[in-house]
Amino acid sequence: MTTRQVDPVGALLGLVVPLLCAGAVLLLTRSWSLRLPDEVATHWSGTTADSFGSPMSSAWTAALLIVLIGGGCCAIAALAQAQLLMRRSMLAIGLGVTGTVTAVFLAGLAGQLDTTDAAQASLPASSAVVGMWLGVVAGWAGGWLLRDGRERKPATSRPDPALPRGRVDLPVVEQVGTGTGTTAALSAFVLVPALVVCAVTRSLWPLGLIAPVGLLVLGLLRYTVVVDANGIRVSNLGSAALGYDLDEIVGAKVTETRPFADWGGWGLRTKGRGRYGLVTRSGPAVVVTTASGHELTVTATKAAEMAGALNTLADAR
Repeated sequence: MTTRQVDPVGALLGLVVPLLCAGAVLLLTRSWSLRLPDEVATHWSGTTADSFGSPMSSAWTAALLIVLIGGGCCAIAALAQAQLLMRRSMLAIGLGVTGTVTAVFLAGLAGQLDTTDAAQASLPASSAVVGMWLGVVAGWAGGWLLRDGRERKPATSRPDPALPRGRVDLPVVEQVGTGTGTTAALSAFVLVPALVVCAVTRSLWPLGLIAPVGLLVLGLLRYTVVVDANGIRVSNLGSAALGYDLDEIVGAKVTETRPFADWGGWGLRTKGRGRYGLVTRSGPAVVVTTASGHELTVTATKAAEMAGALNTLADAR
């Protein structure tokens, strides 16, 4: 079966957008060159310039940062067979970096137009916040358009008779990951230092930078698992993270697993080619095997109910 290797949406957002931003930095700097001082501010301590260089050399440095760091992070979005959640997360992070560097450089440069002393120019802190939010929002919204290009192979037989069967009372839904209390505690752990920095700088811009990163990290701590007539799906922050259709499921069983001992960590994990685990607690887990050789392990209190429903549905398939 021929599978897609490159996701066109991922290539556009993860490769083309950073290149366009880098090109915009170079083109605008050149077009503004007659209105800029011979040396422009290239580094800032807070909002005060403390290092200087020629406009074009500064533009090339910013362009390289955009391409190498921003583009390097989100380029994985173009790889259609890579894990979907990882592609979406890295796209949001990479475009966040791209937006921040682009906005800060262009805002700093615009503030030096028609000036003779770059040392007197100031950098609007809001530029970094606006650039970060625009990049992260664009990356996460664009991530909804990414498609899983992995191989899909239909199962040709019923699940093993020894596997559990059960009532098909659909959908079977379970929230897995951190609970409300733990999520609130972790939010405070991120928020308190951010507020301290805001108090020291007497500005809210540090909170604006930390908030989108914190939301992304906290979002990776909670997942929704759904078993229905279409198969099994794992979603995160409202978007699909991983899923297998009913017609490709070979069977489902229940096992006991421990996140750190068996998977080397907590959360959405990979252990070998095609073997994934959403392991957020020690205890029962449903293990779903597909005809393409993939295996998905999900720790859930409803593991037996999920396995029984999937096998019963696969029998009727």
